[in-house]
Amino acid sequence: MSILKGLEWTFDTVASTYEKLRPGYVAELYQIIFNYISIDDNSNVLEIGSGGGQATAPMLTTGCHLTAVEYGEHFSELLKEKFREFPRFSVITGKFENTQFEDNVFDLVFSASAFHWVPEEIGYNKVRNILKSGGAFARFANHPYRDKGNPKLSAEIDEIYDKYYNKFHKKKREVLTEYTEAQAKDRALIAEKYGFTDIQYALFHRERVFSAKEYIELLGTYSDHIAIEETIRTKFFSKIEEAINKYGGTITIYDTIDLQLARKL
Repeated sequence: MSILKGLEWTFDTVASTYEKLRPGYVAELYQIIFNYISIDDNSNVLEIGSGGGQATAPMLTTGCHLTAVEYGEHFSELLKEKFREFPRFSVITGKFENTQFEDNVFDLVFSASAFHWVPEEIGYNKVRNILKSGGAFARFANHPYRDKGNPKLSAEIDEIYDKYYNKFHKKKREVLTEYTEAQAKDRALIAEKYGFTDIQYALFHRERVFSAKEYIELLGTYSDHIAIEETIRTKFFSKIEEAINKYGGTITIYDTIDLQLARKL
């Protein structure tokens, strides 16, 4: 699914639904991060774009001091309430690129399914500047792929997207493909351009099954779907729900999660 720039604001309009339906990340991912850099109660950690806190909780269990930078006001309040029992957790409401930090203060900076909203050059240079020497940057994201085991359903959903989504956004139909190892490697190597070293990456896979109603709730947390005019969006989602119910009542999503790690010299 492509990203339409300028729609960062949309997530905050559905903060509670986003927090409920957007998935977290597999335990193996965090283990790789913690093997790459040791994080404990002496560590200073920054999260970029925390959203509903899907990636925040595993970091807080280390006892670290964690600062979240979150653009959405509703998300910021949700995070404060959700993690109120962690006194070393704090939230800054604003965009990462507009937030001021001292240089050389963080042991780990991480971002889960959010760093693509930050302009590349600004983002990587700023992360490098605020990390301590030897500090790490962890960038990871989930890449869902629609039900490949039900081609008739996928074909009908493609037609529905043409009629509503693509027509509204004035786009041609995208050929959907699963996220690949080559894409993960290319994303990892971006950090090399900005002076990072010890580049590593990993991929993880899982499946999620949704009822028709659950799936359209999930679609309602995607920025480019939220941006569709409400009457069109209502018809769009209704048609997708009808299609899923027509072909068995559930849809399977195949997730590929990629992790990129890089270190400041």
